[in-house]
Amino acid sequence: MARVRSKDTRPEMRVRKLAFALGYRYRLHDRKLAGCPDLVFGPQRKVIFVHGCFWHRHARCALARLPKSRLDFWVPKLEGNKLRDQRNKRALARRGWKVLTIWECQLGDLSQLSARIGRFLDAKR
Repeated sequence: MARVRSKDTRPEMRVRKLAFALGYRYRLHDRKLAGCPDLVFGPQRKVIFVHGCFWHRHARCALARLPKSRLDFWVPKLEGNKLRDQRNKRALARRGWKVLTIWECQLGDLSQLSARIGRFLDAKR
């Protein structure tokens, strides 16, 4: 697991390129915010998380399958990740931030994803 990256992953880089191409500028991984969001759009008070389906337990996703061995280790770890994500999202909402979560499996159709990011960032509070 030491080789698993938490920043600058391929899915995150794709989302960053899409947001930049749409004309949005952002900060990366603001540690002052709950969950250290991947992209932070400060003036708009909006953040984007890019989650891997396996690590963050994307519901009803084939990429979120459980490993076949060491379930006593993996189940609490992965469920803990999911609970932590929910806590972070609530904490950000309490502070007035809007949150968009993009899942790894949603990166297949980049035009649809680009439109979704644009709608999220263009929407008024």
